[in-house]
Amino acid sequence: MKKSVEEFIEDEWYIVRYSGETPEIAYNSAIYFLTRAADGPKISLLDLHTERLKRAAADRYEEIVLRDMYHKNVGTPIYRGVARSICNYQRFAQFCSRQDWSIEEVRKKACDAFSTFLRVEFERLSSRSHDTVINCSFVELKEFAVTLGLAFASEYTFFEAYCQDTSE
Repeated sequence: MKKSVEEFIEDEWYIVRYSGETPEIAYNSAIYFLTRAADGPKISLLDLHTERLKRAAADRYEEIVLRDMYHKNVGTPIYRGVARSICNYQRFAQFCSRQDWSIEEVRKKACDAFSTFLRVEFERLSSRSHDTVINCSFVELKEFAVTLGLAFASEYTFFEAYCQDTSE
């Protein structure tokens, strides 16, 4: 029994949505497989199909950007740290730029999550009972806050002593 177009789209949607750290690559691979691959179905995709796959990639980006701003994930196999959030947010912004999509909804969520992350990390470090989970430079930390539209409070200069030095 042959698969329908919708079944092919659903299969590829799933792969893109749960693609790990490279949603855009998964998206482009899905488009290639569906439309041009020798072993693919060679479907002429409708806008609604490509939009659905793009949305899957954007949703995955949102998930991996936010994942590393939640302290509840520290110490788990999925946690990669702020440096990965920064990288994934930049990739997400580039993806959205290429798709002519707004990043505003995710930027706001990331701004809120990062604000909470900084507050919790400040409290953790102030109690001196924990090591930092910040794995980027102070400059990167501040630039990320600015990128997200977060006012970098003066007390957050405290983090400079805990951030990685990238001048070497």
